[in-house]
Amino acid sequence: MTDEKKEKKESSLGENLSAVGQMIVGEIEAVGGILTGDPATRAEGEFNVEVGSLHQESNKVLTAIDNNEKVNGEELPDSGKDNGGE
Repeated sequence: MTDEKKEKKESSLGENLSAVGQMIVGEIEAVGGILTGDPATRAEGEFNVEVGSLHQESNKVLTAIDNNEKVNGEELPDSGKDNGGE
């Protein structure tokens, strides 16, 4: 594995962990809002869960684009790389 690929993989993993962390914090906030009866805290927690989920999904798509892989069973558009004689 080249250094560049290793760095991209580590970066992707870090982004994914960041998204999961945001989702966990959001769940804790939502539960706290439910327990205290505070709708604003609950809504903020739900918002953080959704943002974390979107962050994770966008990271998945960007990683697939970097690796020139399929996303959700669909071919990715041509990335502009030379395909060796096409």
